[in-house]
Amino acid sequence: MAELPGLGDEHGEGASGAPTLADCCLADNRLNLDVYPAGCRRLLQLFEGRRAEVVQVEFLRLSTNDRLLGAALGVLPRLKHLKSLVLKGGHARDEFGSCQHGSLTSLPPDVGSLRCLTHLDLSFNSLSTLPSCIPRLPSLRVLSLMDLPQSIGDLAALKDLDLSENALEALPEEVGNLHSCTQLDLSGNRLSSIPDSVGNLKALRQLHLHSNLLVTVPASLASLPNLSRLDLRNNCLRAVPPEIQTLPFVHLRGNPLGETEPSPQAEGSSATELQRLFLASGEDSFTVTSEGCEVILACGIHFYFPPGAASDPVRIDFRTLEPDPRWVKLRHHDVLLSRVLELQPHGVTFQQEVQIWMPYASPQSLQQREVVVRTFSGHSWSDLRTQVEQETKSKKHVAHCRVLHFSWFLVVSRLVQNECQVSTEGTLLFSSVDPSIKVTFPPGVTEETRSVKLQVLPVSAEEIAELTADAGCRASPLLCLSQDSLVDFLKPVRIQLPLPFGVTGLNLDRSRLHLLRGDVQGQTWDDITSQVVLELTHLYAVFEVTHFSWYWLWYTTKTYIGGIAKKVYERLRMYQVNFIALQRKKDPEQVLLQCLPKHKVDSVLKKLQDRYRGPEPSDMVEMFEGEQFFAAFERGISIDMDRPDCVDGRLSFIFYSHLKNMKEIYVTSPVDRKGQAVKGQVSFYRGAVPESIPEEASRRRKGPDSLWLATLPIKLPRLKPRWGENPSPQNGFSFSPLNLGNAETGYLTQANLLSIARRVGADWQTIGLNLGLTYQQIERIGYNHREDLDKQILDMLFSWAQQNAEDPDCVSKLIKAMKESGRQDIADEVESIIELGRHKYRESIRRVGLEQESSTEDSATAAM
Repeated sequence: MAELPGLGDEHGEGASGAPTLADCCLADNRLNLDVYPAGCRRLLQLFEGRRAEVVQVEFLRLSTNDRLLGAALGVLPRLKHLKSLVLKGGHARDEFGSCQHGSLTSLPPDVGSLRCLTHLDLSFNSLSTLPSCIPRLPSLRVLSLMDLPQSIGDLAALKDLDLSENALEALPEEVGNLHSCTQLDLSGNRLSSIPDSVGNLKALRQLHLHSNLLVTVPASLASLPNLSRLDLRNNCLRAVPPEIQTLPFVHLRGNPLGETEPSPQAEGSSATELQRLFLASGEDSFTVTSEGCEVILACGIHFYFPPGAASDPVRIDFRTLEPDPRWVKLRHHDVLLSRVLELQPHGVTFQQEVQIWMPYASPQSLQQREVVVRTFSGHSWSDLRTQVEQETKSKKHVAHCRVLHFSWFLVVSRLVQNECQVSTEGTLLFSSVDPSIKVTFPPGVTEETRSVKLQVLPVSAEEIAELTADAGCRASPLLCLSQDSLVDFLKPVRIQLPLPFGVTGLNLDRSRLHLLRGDVQGQTWDDITSQVVLELTHLYAVFEVTHFSWYWLWYTTKTYIGGIAKKVYERLRMYQVNFIALQRKKDPEQVLLQCLPKHKVDSVLKKLQDRYRGPEPSDMVEMFEGEQFFAAFERGISIDMDRPDCVDGRLSFIFYSHLKNMKEIYVTSPVDRKGQAVKGQVSFYRGAVPESIPEEASRRRKGPDSLWLATLPIKLPRLKPRWGENPSPQNGFSFSPLNLGNAETGYLTQANLLSIARRVGADWQTIGLNLGLTYQQIERIGYNHREDLDKQILDMLFSWAQQNAEDPDCVSKLIKAMKESGRQDIADEVESIIELGRHKYRESIRRVGLEQESSTEDSATAAM
């Protein structure tokens, strides 16, 4: 294969002989390249330089968001040993955090020659038809797709079909030809019905239909002999066949069962008569019909859809996102009070207003401020008319708004905003924060009506004295005026501002009075005193302007007043914060990092003191709302560099004064801790010094540490002997006997788990996360056995088993986790073990039954 432009030689050893990234990618018989930004490029490099190894690969994962996907697809037909192939989209996100579909539209015809391929995942792509090569795959057992063409019926040997989270509105009758299918996942679509032919799937064990628009289901589902799970949650079912409703394994929560179709007169029915849906934390969608409903999410968000809001059934998808300053644009003096709520579909317009209640972090004081819900229109953010309420039971504050369409929503605290419409007749606008501030629009000031907004930021004399280090400085409240027109007013607009505190028209020195005008971003402040006519009364200054901006009255002897005003303005936007770094008392390798506003430090430390210990908080530093900063572990302490929030070895944070800027992570040390403790540290750095930050607030250092903010010590104690240093039968481990499952379905024993563990490799972390272990648990296991892969695998697998030993459904969860991790081979092995267990159980029941019958006959004979 000719070398592609830009492909370097990354497949050899480095200068020191250490393994390269290519060695890490090519682990055993697996290639997991979907986690790399240029995974297709790496596949081409490996195929070019290490072909003999690559052609033996059995498990391959690629991202179809990769620009070199087309070239990488040409390699696939040569991988004759391939058993599992994942070509999945969703690895790239747009600027709002939504996953993007992959670019895959077809597959090379020669892919049909992969005789060993049993698992194929093509979900989240742009396929319009089923690639012609798929029906020719003789061993295919598991398939994940976005769409379902009629030719799907040709895959008679298929065992597992996943079509979840698509926009399917109908299924072809040919789906009933999948006679070997044991699991069919159709959840999260727009299906209003399913064909009767699904009743032909005699091998089916699990049928997932939750979060659709189903209004009916065929009674034939009740006669499927092997069905053990039927999930019909969150649909539009008013009734189900009696034979289905009595099944012990059917799940029907979130359906309007027993409710009748509303009459036309019921259009104005009250909220208490509507269906109420309470969604659990794991659910992310619900269905709204023309009858309307109330929906309460686990996070406390509440929706009210009035009758008639949706003319046809519509499925609503929701999620909450961490705010990202790249697209959550806060205005000056805004405070973020919630995470971002995304509601889909974005383009649907409701017939009536939908009400939303969003909980938020209550700010310290609402004086001179107000809480609003802000929404994104696709081009810009705008504020909605919002009511602030307090829940009766929980006492939580909620922001209540009404909308006709869905997009992204968040709650912010902003300066109180007064607004009016200015027409050709003119008008008068007052500030509700300080009624002495008013703006007069004379008749003829504009030809077309325009909207004008006024905001006021009060500044106390104490603040000005502290920030300027001059007790003689005074300033008025800061006035911001804006409008929705780019055209200046036709006549001067008259503005009245109060004189600075302690200054009156009787005692002021006019040479010390300055009127400043700031630009929109507050970056420059010009002294316009000589450009306007200042009329002074006993308490006020009055002047006229033709365009809007920031206006500020200062009373001082300083000469360069513009520079001083800029510095004070920026310092008013900054928060005084402290960093804390605490270690768990029972597990010192678990470190909690948090950035706290100065006034919250004592209360937070008091809550944590029973479980954590650590140094005193850092010295006070100053940060902007929404500013990025990083935490770096230094001097012999390190973290997992593969964390998604890790950038160049440092943890990324975004500071929001009313949200939790906290992370708890496991740290490790490359230093041998058997003999002594490790005395390291964690340092905090700005992402970049904002252009507008005052010099004294930047805490600058010289050289590479110019962005440094603070450093706190971290101490790791001497390392105790690790598991396995005193060998025991299972590679240093000693586990109590395990029997996962139940007698009817068969057990997984300790010996079975040990056999499974031998087949797991470097992908054990992915498997562990899919099994439900936390990221912290995975980090802990990796650290405890950082030099022994076998022990990492055993610890992961048996830790999960011990936690789930009492769960009767744990074996099916294990199978699902293996499939999600791309290990269909292990999933098949577990299913084989369970099938053998079922067979033995049935045989034992049969034998016991025969023995009972035999004993009964013997007794009867003896009685004769």
